[in-house]
Amino acid sequence: MKKAILAVSFGTTFPDTLEKNIAAIEADLAAAFPDRALRRAFTSGMVIRRLAERDGAAVDTVAQALDRLHREGFSDVVIQATHVMNGEEYDKLRALAAPYEEAFDRFSFGAPLLTSPRDYQETVAAMLERLPEKTPGQAVVLMGHGTPHHANAVYAALEYVFRDAGRDDVAIGTVEGYPELQEVYRRLEEMGGVDHVVCLPLMVVAGDHARNDLAGENEDSWRSRLTARGYQVRCILEGLGENPAVRAIFVRHALEAAQ
Repeated sequence: MKKAILAVSFGTTFPDTLEKNIAAIEADLAAAFPDRALRRAFTSGMVIRRLAERDGAAVDTVAQALDRLHREGFSDVVIQATHVMNGEEYDKLRALAAPYEEAFDRFSFGAPLLTSPRDYQETVAAMLERLPEKTPGQAVVLMGHGTPHHANAVYAALEYVFRDAGRDDVAIGTVEGYPELQEVYRRLEEMGGVDHVVCLPLMVVAGDHARNDLAGENEDSWRSRLTARGYQVRCILEGLGENPAVRAIFVRHALEAAQ
């Protein structure tokens, strides 16, 4: 029986963060599944087109990857998403994969990062290994992507878990959901005495949102807007995929799906 694991990501057009995050997750999956061929697919058509036009790099869509696996005679496929939440991109993945379920003898899905209560606890523990220590006068701001999907609730839940871990200095905001930066302002004021802010992306890759919306020099970036409010701001551009303990959660999800 030929077996495969298909790692599915949104994708990124930044080669360095692709290697540090997506490729790193894929490498850990390959190491955990020596009996399975590892394949890659992206869900973002824009990213796939940009990589092809700019770099001549070919990345499969989900349908292309599954069609290729079927033609090559694979019968057991685990699809592991590298998405943060069970949101729009994961729903898209499931919909794209659905027509292929009957093409394989065994077909299973590994859950996104934040799915179960255990995932939240492990993600916070993993992030605390790399976040700045709690320091008087300093707050940590995490920028998530945000979504109109009901899965957007993961951000509030994750911040609650940070508080339970003793880190009430952590505030989470999003680019395209709730809470937004306005809510982060209020959280910083509620903390009291904060004059230094450390900003990090709460995303698998530190790509366009991290480099421009978070840390950009433009006046609309979070760095600029926080600076304008009198905070001293430092940005750390590290995707979640660079954290080995976060990658281990994705691997666990894949192992659970393969059982």
